[in-house]
Amino acid sequence: DTSLHPLLKRNESVKRILLVLITSDRGLAGGFNTNILRKTKEWMKSIGDQVDIQTICIGKRGADVMKRMNVPIMASFFDITNKTTFEEVLPIGRMVLDEFKKGSFERVLVAYTDFVSPITQTPVILELLPLGDSQEPVQKQTFLFEPSPELVLERMLPRLVETMIYQALLESAASEHSARMLAMRNASDSAGEMLEDLTFTFNQARQAGITQEIAEISSGKAALEG
Repeated sequence: DTSLHPLLKRNESVKRILLVLITSDRGLAGGFNTNILRKTKEWMKSIGDQVDIQTICIGKRGADVMKRMNVPIMASFFDITNKTTFEEVLPIGRMVLDEFKKGSFERVLVAYTDFVSPITQTPVILELLPLGDSQEPVQKQTFLFEPSPELVLERMLPRLVETMIYQALLESAASEHSARMLAMRNASDSAGEMLEDLTFTFNQARQAGITQEIAEISSGKAALEG
């Protein structure tokens, strides 16, 4: 029952959306930041101008892009993506929960990079609030809550939201590290190939110089003998 808790309330009309955008603080991570920012821009374009979008940026790269796009930034958090702890997520979670409960936004989404494997990371935009899925009918069942459904939900639902944000940060951190390792390996391989090409070119030039010197010596000897 969505009336039991404000975090379950789903509005038919959506005019304001809060987006939690997770990127990295540093570059040199291949397409890690580029992919999630491209997906975010495409999503914003699909939303259109009828909906106001504000952001909470976790990571400098995303904050820089949002500033250049003139997208309002409610808050920015830096230097927490590499060694994320649950305590660092709590202020972000409280901010998200408070703004949604106040009715500042009808929806809250989180954009992050999902870790699939060491070589595959997928940009994802996930609905964070409201909780629940109104698209599919749910069979009505009777449950017994103690002390009451309202108190149980008030205790559990905020922790669920905070945990979802924490999971998104961990997925993003794992994706960032994998993307950076892959980018560094590709850079090393490219540098090795370039070194081989340069060595080959140098040897060719050196051989041509030696051949030229031999030809000049031979020509000089032939002229003296003639």
